[in-house]
Amino acid sequence: MDLKREAVEAYLQEMTDREVSLLAMGALGETVPTTEDVKGFGYGSPVLIDYLLDGEKRSAVLSSMRVQEGFGHDHFSDRAQVMIWQHSTFGNLPKHARSIDVGYFTGSGDLKSCGEAEEYFLLMEKIEGNEYFFDLERVKEEGATDLDLARAEALSTYLAKIHSVKKSSPALYRRKIRDTIGHGECIMGILDDYPRNLSFLEHGELCTIEKRCVDWRWRLRDLTGRLCQVHGDYHPWNVMFRSGTDFTVLDRSRGEWGEAADDITAMTTNYIFYSVQKSGELEGGLKDLFELFFENYLNKTGDEDLLRVIAPFFAFRMVVVASPTWYPLLSDKVRKKLFNFLENLLDEEEFDYKRVNRYLARSRI
Repeated sequence: MDLKREAVEAYLQEMTDREVSLLAMGALGETVPTTEDVKGFGYGSPVLIDYLLDGEKRSAVLSSMRVQEGFGHDHFSDRAQVMIWQHSTFGNLPKHARSIDVGYFTGSGDLKSCGEAEEYFLLMEKIEGNEYFFDLERVKEEGATDLDLARAEALSTYLAKIHSVKKSSPALYRRKIRDTIGHGECIMGILDDYPRNLSFLEHGELCTIEKRCVDWRWRLRDLTGRLCQVHGDYHPWNVMFRSGTDFTVLDRSRGEWGEAADDITAMTTNYIFYSVQKSGELEGGLKDLFELFFENYLNKTGDEDLLRVIAPFFAFRMVVVASPTWYPLLSDKVRKKLFNFLENLLDEEEFDYKRVNRYLARSRI
């Protein structure tokens, strides 16, 4: 894009709320800065700006990040995070260059300030309906109706549809696998929150689980052809049903692209979770919903490899629902069952979705 003189001047005027006159600008290191637009400006290329502020000459460097995949800079939000952090910390270190402001480029090439921000917010449309977890609470006690089966099928079909959109980016797929294991919101971060000396865990058990999940990362990291469009946090609190099978999803998280198994486990973990609370195993209507969800998805996608990559994603979701922080009222018996499931599944080459109770019942190592 072109970095326009009038856009830079307008930004400086708005940011300082003082009289500004642009003198010259050009790529940092150029011998002859210009008063014209900087043609072909690329993100990641610093620009030197000379200007008058209330008649006093000032100079500043406009810096941005190069758009690239890999190194944790894949998403616009990653690059925004770096810029916001730099603005808030540069001035705290002795002898460090000071950040004057942090801002963003609009699609039309304007520059906007967000330098005074302390926290960010999102304003969204209101969605009518009821969260899907209310259905699971009822099914746990009363069994599944035809509508419950239709809704599970609709939820599964939705994933089959969005997962059909693929993207070629080995760096993004590897990041998804890496983040599932090591991100603060995922396995390592959740395990760090577990208190010490829990009665339902053996000494060193969480450490062992974490190491086994790292082994899974290296098994999956080169399956980059599996990268697809995902929701990223497809659980019953993020689905709003209205009448029949009409629903809307909320709060997609952790990137636009990822591994299909993440969405599948985010939802189906909860069929197991609710049933184990009731009877200690997967049974009744929740078992029907669980198996229908998998059968429908596999029939529509033909993705049998899903069953060979799913283990660490189930591990992530199970350590969430077994967490004393997120679910403080669960009994140790229920937590042990959930850990049985995740640890036994980590040992398997392929998940058998029709034999869930085998994973729940077997003694852990």
